[in-house]
Amino acid sequence: MITHNLKIYNTLSGKKEKLKPIKGRKITIFVCGVTVFDFPHIGHARTYIFFDSFVKYLKQIGFNVFYLQNITNLDDKIIARAREKRVEPKNLALAFEKEYLKAMKDLSINSVAKYARATSYIKEIISQAKRLTDKGYAYKIDGDGIYYDISKFKNYGKLSGRTVLAAEDSVSRIDYSKDKKNRGDFCLWKFKQEEAEPSWSSPFGKGRPGWHIEDTAITEKFFGSQYDIHGGGRDLIFPHHEAEISQMEAISGKKPFVKYWMHTGFLTVNGQKMSKSIGNFITISDFLKRYSSQQLRFLLMKNLWRSPINYSESIMIEVRLSLEKIEEFLQKIQIQNSKSQKNSKLIKDFKINFYKELDDDFNTPKAFAVMFEFIKRINEFLEKEECSVGLSKKEADEIYNFFEKINNIFGIIDFKKIKKLTIPLEVKKLINARKKYRNEQNWQKADEIRIEIEKQGYLVEDTKTGQIIKNIK
Repeated sequence: MITHNLKIYNTLSGKKEKLKPIKGRKITIFVCGVTVFDFPHIGHARTYIFFDSFVKYLKQIGFNVFYLQNITNLDDKIIARAREKRVEPKNLALAFEKEYLKAMKDLSINSVAKYARATSYIKEIISQAKRLTDKGYAYKIDGDGIYYDISKFKNYGKLSGRTVLAAEDSVSRIDYSKDKKNRGDFCLWKFKQEEAEPSWSSPFGKGRPGWHIEDTAITEKFFGSQYDIHGGGRDLIFPHHEAEISQMEAISGKKPFVKYWMHTGFLTVNGQKMSKSIGNFITISDFLKRYSSQQLRFLLMKNLWRSPINYSESIMIEVRLSLEKIEEFLQKIQIQNSKSQKNSKLIKDFKINFYKELDDDFNTPKAFAVMFEFIKRINEFLEKEECSVGLSKKEADEIYNFFEKINNIFGIIDFKKIKKLTIPLEVKKLINARKKYRNEQNWQKADEIRIEIEKQGYLVEDTKTGQIIKNIK
């Protein structure tokens, strides 16, 4: 049995830390969801595919995980887009929420236990804004809203190491007001400005939530004032996640609000940030018209989760070839039926080393390197001319089953294309005989046997790494 000692990089401490949940084997994780005003794109996929795989790994190694994600279904962007389209903001948000959830389903992202719409938690948002006001952390600007005073929270900036904006920050939702006490103060509750604008009654007056407060209101509702892991893209570190910390720690008086902060690296397209204006904006829907979900998941997971990724069309050739190598390997090992077990240690070491890399900050590039080295070693064993015995059925089944476990985490293999075969002993003997004749360069006899195999309902394909058998019945 493999013992796991999982470490993850924590943005808060700036180093790898052993994962020790607050409540034993139970893990609470929240990841910032999308603002539903447009179609989801491959930049979103970068974050959500990673956390989907990470949560599935946590579950596979024995943790009980509750994965919560919000959906921002009302904010300035949604109101502006709805006005532009001449539709109701709630209808626009609902339409794009459906597009988002469809994209998640298409990408086999199914580890989220709860999607929480912001407007379903207005009561909790108002409660947080009121408590912050009562404690002296917030103030009112007439005709504008209720603002958080960052000067009252002495640890503001501890996540990012700063208190002012930088080029990489998510700047689209900074709250501008000439009457703010401090430049970095942010809005908790926005007063209603126009008659058609969605609003709710509150002790402060009619209005709607600010962006930062929806997340802490939702997580407090489900997790309480402290929980294990908060995730999102790097662009959310400041000011969004900094604001969340200042809100919740001010309300509760408890530290830390979140034990581990995990931030995914940026995704660029052809070296540039995605933008509709320069024509490199790729929606998930458009991507899946050309490539499979397995290819997108592999593309994103073959890079370290916190490192940047640059997408280009040429990289998809490498992705396709890599996945074909895995599929061919899994097809090939199904015909193995030796009684000799010569690779037990190699298989055991493969499992240990694969998990070892995942336990070290979920290092998928190194884990996948271990996997491809294993495939290479087994292929070399099978292709040795003197090796007529091959793998035992027990070894072949153990390998196949472990790749199924890998796929349960990453979703990178299309097992429908590989379909596990039950090959009769007679056919396996024919396959081995054909291999023997090919090694002897007796092509006529090898071809005669190939025809006999096809009569039995199976097709033999010769690849650079050996024979593959398919059912043609």
